[in-house]
Amino acid sequence: MKKIVLTGGGTAGHVTPNIALIPHLKELGYEVSYIGSYEGMERGLIEKLGIPYYGISTGKFRRYASLKNVSDPFRVLKGIVEAGRLMREIKPDIVFSKGGFVAVPVVRAAFSRKIPVISHESDMTPGLANKICKPMATKVCCNFPETVRMLHSDKAVLTGTPIREELLKGSREAGFTFTGLTGEKPVIMVIGGSLGATPVNDAVRAALPELLPRWDVVHLCGKGKLDESLKGKEGYRQYEYISEELPDLFAMADVVISRAGANAICELLALHKPNLLIPLSMKASRGDQILNARSFAEQGYSMVIEEEALTTEKLVAGVEELYTDRQTYIDAMASSSQADAIGIILGLIEQYRLKRD
Repeated sequence: MKKIVLTGGGTAGHVTPNIALIPHLKELGYEVSYIGSYEGMERGLIEKLGIPYYGISTGKFRRYASLKNVSDPFRVLKGIVEAGRLMREIKPDIVFSKGGFVAVPVVRAAFSRKIPVISHESDMTPGLANKICKPMATKVCCNFPETVRMLHSDKAVLTGTPIREELLKGSREAGFTFTGLTGEKPVIMVIGGSLGATPVNDAVRAALPELLPRWDVVHLCGKGKLDESLKGKEGYRQYEYISEELPDLFAMADVVISRAGANAICELLALHKPNLLIPLSMKASRGDQILNARSFAEQGYSMVIEEEALTTEKLVAGVEELYTDRQTYIDAMASSSQADAIGIILGLIEQYRLKRD
C-alpha cells in the first residue's frame, strides 16, 4: 500500500486543494492520512471525508511584537515531536504540504526522516510558513510564473492549484432553477469570500440601479451580510454562503466579480470564467491579493479594479467591458499551462515517491 500524509490548515485555502487531491490519490492506490492542528477548521472538513486525522500542537510565526511570540515556539517544538512520532507510526512514502503554520512541524519531521515533501504555495509571494519549509521541500508547486522566478530554485514548478472536480460539473439549468432567475439576461456572480467583503458588497449594491436593467445579479455576500431591504428585488439574489449549489451558480454565471484570493482566482481560471477582480487592499493585508490580481491581468485572465479606486461608475463600466471582451479572456484562460494542476501534482508525487523507493 502506497502511503501519503497531507498537511495544511488555518484557512480553507490551506485545505480545499488537499481535498481536491484526495479522490485522485485514492484512485492511484494511496492510503491517505492528514495531519492538522488539534482543533483547526481543517479537522471537520477532513473527518467529514472519512480520512484518518491526526492533530498536533502548532504556533504562529509573527512578524510583529506579541507575548505569544514567547510561548508559540514551544508549541512548535512540541508539534515537531508529535509529528515525528506520527511519521514513525504512519510510515508515509511522501508528504504533500499545502502550507499554514501547522505544516512546519510536519515538513520538519518528514525532512529529518528523508521522506520526500512536495509543498504548494498559492500566493505570488510565499508566506512565512512556506518560506521556512522551502529548504526542506523536494519540490515547490506554484500558481504564478513570477513565484517560480522569485524562488531562484530548480525546486519550483508551475502547476496551478488543485480544483475540486465537482466545481467543473455544474449545470446552468440547475442554477436557474435554484435561483428562480429566467435566463433572459446575462448573469453577474459576485463572490466576496466565505466571510464576505463589505467594500465589494457596498459597491455592487450601490450599482444595482444601473446593473439590473441589463443584468441579473447573484450575490454571495458572506455570513451576516444580507441586506434585508433588497430581499425580493427583481433580478437580484443574495446568499450568505452556498455549498452544494455552487457549481451550478458558476455554470450559470456569464461574468464574475471576485476578491483575488489565490484559490478563488485559480477556480475562475479552471472554469474559464471572465472575471473582474477587486483585491483586498494593502490596509487589510500583506498585499498578496493585489499581486495575484496583477499577475492574472498581465496574463490576460482577469480585469482588475483596486479597492481604493472602486466606484459605482468604474464597476459598471468594468463589467460592461469585461462582457464585451469575454471571449478574449476565455481564450486566454483556455490556453493556460495550469489547466491540469491535479495531473501535474500527482505526477510529482508519484515521481518522488518512486525515487525514495
